[in-house]
Amino acid sequence: MQERILITGAGGQLGSVLTLKLQENFGIDNVIATDIHLDSTFSGHFEILDATDYKGLEDIVLKYSITQIYHMAAILSANGEKNPLNTWDINMKTFFNVLEVSRLHNINKVFYPSSIAVYGENAPKINTPQDYFLAPATVYGVSKAAGENWANYYYKKYGLDVRSLRYPGVIGYQSLPGGGTTDYAVDIFHKAIKKEHFECFLNPTTTLPMIYMDDAIRATIEIMEAPIESIVIRTSYNLASMSFSPEELVASIRKIYPEFQISYNSDYRQGIADSWPKSIDDKEAVTDWNWKPKYDIQAMTEDMIRNLKEKYTYENLNI
Repeated sequence: MQERILITGAGGQLGSVLTLKLQENFGIDNVIATDIHLDSTFSGHFEILDATDYKGLEDIVLKYSITQIYHMAAILSANGEKNPLNTWDINMKTFFNVLEVSRLHNINKVFYPSSIAVYGENAPKINTPQDYFLAPATVYGVSKAAGENWANYYYKKYGLDVRSLRYPGVIGYQSLPGGGTTDYAVDIFHKAIKKEHFECFLNPTTTLPMIYMDDAIRATIEIMEAPIESIVIRTSYNLASMSFSPEELVASIRKIYPEFQISYNSDYRQGIADSWPKSIDDKEAVTDWNWKPKYDIQAMTEDMIRNLKEKYTYENLNI
């Protein structure tokens, strides 16, 4: 049977890159991207969708005979703290809509992105284990932890094949920062290439788990393509790649741009970062579906700078 893929939040940092990869894998005619706004540069099938609208979602599922849903729509950690109740409403309602439409219309597989934000201040900071108690400190983390449990519930009660990853901070050149606490590690590269001073909203020694976009997308595809019997964890899998602090990232960038300048002025996002793990234990992902990252901090830095330089040159900024 030909798979027909629906992506919510396709215009986001992860969703936009994932959409291109799924188009490559399944064919452009078999991937339906949705978001609340249309990107004028988008190529392929696109539908305007507010994912809080169940009927709108259902209509698209039926129109295109959808068989898989990647639910990437969400308000992220830093932006979420500005309006906690709205964040909860949007993050949960959109996921409930996806779960229900999938249950009622026999969707084969659902992908749900979770986050290291599900862990709270009391979790071990080093090699945070898969099964440690979740007591998140942000409404984003609270919504993601609740979503994990609903994913597990729908699998056990209805047999809905929901698969999930707890992403660390995702770093990519494809889009601008989207309101996450780890987004300094995206913005910093833009400033370095443009030879601009960067003011970091985290302290220099704040170590957080990170993953390069290429690895994040590959992990997403790999978990969705794994045999169903390999997916043992039905809440969400820990996903690890690398961990570093702002000062370590600066050192990596200065190997290419020795004159790069940074200052530090921590804000409310520092408290969020302090509540998160410094590194993640993902042995279950390694064991169950053979996860292995390809990028370390230096390989990521070199690839980010190479691609962003090409992007800015294309845009005639003479970088």
